[in-house]
Amino acid sequence: MARAQGARAQLLLAFESTYGTAPASGFTRIPFVRSTLGSEQPLIDSDLLGYGRDPLAPIKDALTADGEVSIPLDAHALGFWLKGAFGAPTTTDNGDGTFDHVFASGGWDLPSLAIEAGLPDLPRFAMYSGCVVDQLSWTMQRSGQLTGAVTLVAQNEAKASTTQGGTPASIELARFGHFNGSIKREGSALANVTSAQVTYANNLDRVETIRSDGLIAGADPSVAALTGRIDARFADETLLDQALAGEACELEFAYALADGSSFTLTAHAVYLPRPRVSIEGPQGVQVSFDWQAALAASPARMATATLINEVASY
Repeated sequence: MARAQGARAQLLLAFESTYGTAPASGFTRIPFVRSTLGSEQPLIDSDLLGYGRDPLAPIKDALTADGEVSIPLDAHALGFWLKGAFGAPTTTDNGDGTFDHVFASGGWDLPSLAIEAGLPDLPRFAMYSGCVVDQLSWTMQRSGQLTGAVTLVAQNEAKASTTQGGTPASIELARFGHFNGSIKREGSALANVTSAQVTYANNLDRVETIRSDGLIAGADPSVAALTGRIDARFADETLLDQALAGEACELEFAYALADGSSFTLTAHAVYLPRPRVSIEGPQGVQVSFDWQAALAASPARMATATLINEVASY
């Protein structure tokens, strides 16, 4: 009888020193919920005539490797994905066993990752090299499991029957929950919010050069975007007034644990569209704002992500 292979699935991650080349060591076992990371190579139908009604054999098209990894928002493992999305952080030792890792938007040098998705019971181990983070997103709500989504663009997939990740390091799980979340506007708690969505995108441009192996040459970041959605009970007109005035505000999305670990994403200049205010029944009136962040005057960037934990470096 076939085993439930997904129960023992594992995801190993390491940063590459050379794009597209997986390192021989330095992998870390990363917690994840599910993964669609994979590669595909479609077939091109034959266009030749003169051989009868039955077609000739198809030929292979270019290789595409990408996918999405659903992750828990964890105080330790999240740093790897933030580094992939924003670039290397500025780390400060607080002197009490904790470290502040500050990730700033706007950088051009995004690291590439090697990610191995393993199914030990099969056995099947797929190494995806040249992975670059395209998007990092999550949803804030009142209850349920807090998970995020990381969208990746990879260069290649190499399959093996044994792990290529060596002996991976393990990290302590310190998972944030929806109960640990908060949203602030200009430093004050934003009231009456029922849910919020946050998406940071690098808008990667695949470098599709002509190569004999059919792989991309890289994935370059273009103009970044920080967008989302706020659903709020229409109890006051603070957000509506800002939307009508066309002014920007600072929004802070944060999580904090009792041990001092925390994650904060600050969008320094957020603009709100004028929403439709609809009355659809006897329940409370709810308004949705599809917000966009932009470059702020001070600090001179769009966003700052700060992760405080016990990890010395990423």
